[in-house]
Amino acid sequence: MNSILLVSGASKGRDSLAALLKTGGYLQIASAFSGSEARRLLGQNDHSLILINTPLPDELGHDLAVFAARTTAAGVVLLVKADAADSIAARVENDGVFVIAKPLNRQFFFQSLKLAEASRRRLLTLQGENLKLQKKVEEIRMIDRAKCVLIQYQHMTEPQAHRYIEKQAMDRRLTRREISQEILSIYES
Repeated sequence: MNSILLVSGASKGRDSLAALLKTGGYLQIASAFSGSEARRLLGQNDHSLILINTPLPDELGHDLAVFAARTTAAGVVLLVKADAADSIAARVENDGVFVIAKPLNRQFFFQSLKLAEASRRRLLTLQGENLKLQKKVEEIRMIDRAKCVLIQYQHMTEPQAHRYIEKQAMDRRLTRREISQEILSIYES
């Protein structure tokens, strides 16, 4: 289990939330007392969950929640007073922030944390898939550039250039990307 960043300006609220989190099995808890301190900690460490108990001494907390949701892959949970929960939720939910009304219901609190963790895992999976697709597109572009170079300088047709790259990769036990890089380094230098 990764760490939690607990942001709360009130020491009493921070201590009671930390104790509650520990009873739920969350043992790695970092604390911040203000929005500015939390922003600094976000840049230093990777947290799996960010729990913000509003209001904070230097801001209300919803701007910090949106900032954290946009700049990290952590699940973000915002604790707000019940009378403001709906209006704040309308502002932050589009950014993926979970809003929980205070006073807390223990069972609902832990269910919300589990949902935030599940959404984080899904986001990380999607980011991984996106990265693989970006690498694949980059590889295809490189191979296509190498084909164009072969067509231009070796006067091959597109099928001949494709076959040449494939055959070189098989014969030399290299990837098509490596063969394409070699071709580009020869002709584009």
